[in-house]
Amino acid sequence: MNDGFLHDPLRGLDWGVATADALAAPPPPPSERGGHFRQWTEDMRQLFGVTADTHRMVAGWPQLQPEGPGTWDPVALDRCDRALDALLADGVRPAVTLLDRNLPPWLDAAGGWLDRDTAEHFAAYAAELGRRFGDRVERWITSTDLAGPTLADHVAGMYPPRRGIGLAGLASVHHILLANGLAVQALGGAGVRGRIGTTVTLVGGYPATDDPYDRLAVERLEGWTNQLFLDPLLLGGHMVTEDDVSPVEATGCVRPGDLETIATRQDLLGLSWHTPFRVTAPENLPRVLPTTRCPGALNEVNRLLVGLGFAVVPFDDVETTAYGWPIIPEGLADAVAGLHDLYGELLPPLSVIDNGMADLDLVDDSGHSDDTRRRSLLRARLSWLSGLVAAGVEVCGYEYWSVLDNLEAKFRYTRLYAMAVPDHEAPPRPAIPSDWVHRGVFADAVVTDPTGRLTLVPAAAARSQGVPAP
Repeated sequence: MNDGFLHDPLRGLDWGVATADALAAPPPPPSERGGHFRQWTEDMRQLFGVTADTHRMVAGWPQLQPEGPGTWDPVALDRCDRALDALLADGVRPAVTLLDRNLPPWLDAAGGWLDRDTAEHFAAYAAELGRRFGDRVERWITSTDLAGPTLADHVAGMYPPRRGIGLAGLASVHHILLANGLAVQALGGAGVRGRIGTTVTLVGGYPATDDPYDRLAVERLEGWTNQLFLDPLLLGGHMVTEDDVSPVEATGCVRPGDLETIATRQDLLGLSWHTPFRVTAPENLPRVLPTTRCPGALNEVNRLLVGLGFAVVPFDDVETTAYGWPIIPEGLADAVAGLHDLYGELLPPLSVIDNGMADLDLVDDSGHSDDTRRRSLLRARLSWLSGLVAAGVEVCGYEYWSVLDNLEAKFRYTRLYAMAVPDHEAPPRPAIPSDWVHRGVFADAVVTDPTGRLTLVPAAAARSQGVPAP
């Protein structure tokens, strides 16, 4: 095995393991501890001759402040203390994420990220943890995902279900970005010695055809994902659509000084990467897919996306995971390169902190985990990334994410996202996404005119035209 291509460009990276286990939560039984850390550490040792010496976990806000602001659970704080000390004693550098989607119940009941006060409470929480643990934590990540608690929750109503309010929910995007800026400032004020950053879910796509409208559809996809969060973080202004409209500012949530706080400089930017998408303009769906598959392609996810000017379709002749994610090793590097092309030197050092095989069906003939296959796919992915690093893109770290984390989201949504359901299987229709198309701004109808062109008809107009609800 020739490790030269990989080993040199990636020599300076921080190698680690990420897990959603909360430091403040009661520990799992001994037999369940450390399995993924050992597995991924061995993968990296076998492939690259390096040892993962960083372990990132979630602090556990719901456990630390279950009763309200200003109150702390001393038992949970003590668990954090002991967990951090144990990692250090084992020679592992602790990295802490402050938020992994879940808010304390008292904040969630008050409106969650739709309520501006949540940002202030988050900053106070960050300041206290920085004061208590700042001498022992190597790296602070304010949130493991900015899109999940905002777009997936308050906009689309994915989890928890049935509380999405459409575009009005974009105020939650502003508030979580404001919370991040305030937390970065609070951690700095607490004198923490570790680097500070946050995480964005990196989205990348390829046009389904050479049609210019498909290339435009990719730009729209990346605008409503990457730029929605990174424009305010890096440029100090909310994303503006091709119609010269800022959907976030249109909610009326932005106050003077907010964007300056949001653009507070960070030491690193975490990238959560799952899968690339094959993207098409909605009007090109009949051209990209056989006619018999068009109705299936317009599932709940695409019924939402076509209103934004794009749709996702399966890749042709590309192997997929059990979740329908296409296995395209160069996808991560291509998406990072696109990010670098867009923001250039404004990007902080990048750390891939949510990545991995994430395929429960990846087993050998004996039914055990297929280490060889998993490692070959990891090597291919990192080979592409190392080429990007060699070309001058600053990547400072890479972490595996446990295969068992976020299982609910994986089983319920990922095959819908990837649009890679085999022809012989009925398209999955889980209960949560189907609610999107029956309420509020998502109660739109997709119709086909006599020429075969697909059109999104707003709910009110659809009713007036006698179009049945989807």
